[in-house]
Parts: sequence; C-alpha cells; structure tokens
Amino acid sequence: MLNIVLLEPEIPSNTGNIARTCAATGTRLHLIEPLGFDISDRAVKRAGLDYWHLVEVLTYPNLETFRERNPGARCWYASTKGARVYTGADFRDGDYLFFGKETRGLPEDLLRENYASCIRIPMRAEARSLNLGNSAAVVLFEALRQLGFPHLRDQGTLPG
Repeated sequence: MLNIVLLEPEIPSNTGNIARTCAATGTRLHLIEPLGFDISDRAVKRAGLDYWHLVEVLTYPNLETFRERNPGARCWYASTKGARVYTGADFRDGDYLFFGKETRGLPEDLLRENYASCIRIPMRAEARSLNLGNSAAVVLFEALRQLGFPHLRDQGTLPG
C-alpha cells in the first residue's frame, strides 16, 4: 500500500479531492497538523464526503510524531524545488509521498535534509505550481503504474 502525506494542508477541498483519490486507489492518507479545516465525522458528513469511510486516515500533531510512528518510512518529497523528475523515482510498495501546504509547499529545511528524495513535476518556468490535488494524483498514479496498479481494476465494461 502506498501512502500520501499532507503536511499542514490548508484548503479542505484539496484534501477532500486527495482523500477521494486515496479511496479509489486504496492509498493510506496521513495528515500532519495543523489542518486548515475540521475532519470530524460531523464535518465530513456535512461536506457530503460519502467516500470518506473508504480511506484510512491517520493524523499526527506534528512531523516529529509522524516520524516516531513511522520509523524507517521511505519518503519522497514533492516540490517545485526538487532536482529529480518524479518519473525518475523508483517507487516501491509502502512508500510515503509527501506534499506541503498549498501556500508554501514543504519547508526548505525538510527538503535540504532529504534532497536526494525530492521529486518534481515538470512545468513551464512561468507557472508557480499545480494544484495540490492534481500534484498528488500525478505522482501517486506514476507510483501505482510502476507497481503494476496492484489491487486496482484495470478494465471497464460497457453495459448492454
């Protein structure tokens, strides 16, 4: 199983979109506080997130607690500052795909500590970045492709 980690996400609709992607792919979602929104059962129901029960969501009060609870985690850090294109990463089952907050991305000290594991999505120099939900989907589906789309339906059918 792959893991998506959102460090201090700010916009509820982005996290909702990522949660839906996790639900569709069997990916675990890790949320590192502070969050810019409420994910209580009541708030989730009010938002109409009827797929939330399909997602394993783990929350952590801070990055240090995440590290304590996931020792030895093999992490990839998505950033516009990354030197390696995401398709050049060798993803493995159990990897953690890190994404930062919408307004600032991942902290530069975290990127410096892990620069060999920093990945980026190629884009025009004039573009600041992609939407967080889009970025997470792009990187996740490359990792799933490399793993052969495990446990996912790879064929559809037309009725009739």
